[in-house]
Amino acid sequence: MILKSGACCKMSRMQLHSNNLLAWPQEVDRFNDLNNLLKKGGFKGVYKARTGEAYDGCAMFWKDDLFTLLHQESIEFQNFGLRHNVAQLCVLKMNRNQSNSDVDTKASQIPPTRSLIVGNIHVLFNPNRGDIKLGQMRLFLEKAHKLSQEWGRIPVVLAGDLNSMPQSALYQFLASSELDVQLHDRRKISGLVEHQSQHRAYRYQNEDASSFWMSRSRPLVHRWSNEELRLATGSDAVTHLQHCLKLCSAYYGIPGSCRTRDNYGEPLATSYHSKFMGTVDYIWHTEELVPVRVLETLPVDILRKTGGLPSEKWGSDHLALVCELAFADDGSSS
Repeated sequence: MILKSGACCKMSRMQLHSNNLLAWPQEVDRFNDLNNLLKKGGFKGVYKARTGEAYDGCAMFWKDDLFTLLHQESIEFQNFGLRHNVAQLCVLKMNRNQSNSDVDTKASQIPPTRSLIVGNIHVLFNPNRGDIKLGQMRLFLEKAHKLSQEWGRIPVVLAGDLNSMPQSALYQFLASSELDVQLHDRRKISGLVEHQSQHRAYRYQNEDASSFWMSRSRPLVHRWSNEELRLATGSDAVTHLQHCLKLCSAYYGIPGSCRTRDNYGEPLATSYHSKFMGTVDYIWHTEELVPVRVLETLPVDILRKTGGLPSEKWGSDHLALVCELAFADDGSSS
């Protein structure tokens, strides 16, 4: 199955490859227009608007002839004191394609019905509120795992704009399934820090990679208030975060060029505008799925020549991520 994720501000600019089966745009502010456009390509979709005064939200689209929606739910993080961001979770069943089936085919040769959880999230931007970022991601992962268990331990694919860098503590939490929050400064959880300037520009906090990933051996313990701990971990008595999903990054799983990838295998940049260039968007999957191939992002030198996004040619300041996944137990990319 081919998956596409990315933030879209100008919906008329979003084009899906004809083989795309699933798509997760964020920052969708004209869902009806986008939905009408994609209907012509055989897609169905669901939308969840942000709460509060915002006019955008998250959406999911899938090929109607290839998937059936079995269940959907959304998360309004304001209900947990975690701002107005939202997330989506859907259970999709893959439809068997009978068009090329031979009536004499043995039952054992017909692939079993497949279902999977797909999730979409747009995490809070504010670099100083790592507690809220962690809290949003914690809830998202908890609900995705719960759904997977309820539907027979089916695979999970999660995508979105995490507003966090690959070298960050939040990325570490996803990749390693645990994080001791006391070993991290709340304001640097995402790897983004705010410049002390009137322009409020944001950049990556350039710490040595080994210091970030070996953070558990640091003697320094950061102080978190009871409220910050409650938001991040769900309890002011808990400082060690854990989640039950064994997640892998789709891009990490496929080797790429040094022109487009960092030392961790992630794209060098998925977002570029006047105040920032870096990676904040990801596609994660559980170990029941394996990446077959990914679409490389634009090289940084090419991005710089654009002078910043969005532009007349590119309708968003984010680049789309695209990957093809196969089921690990049969090696076929349905």
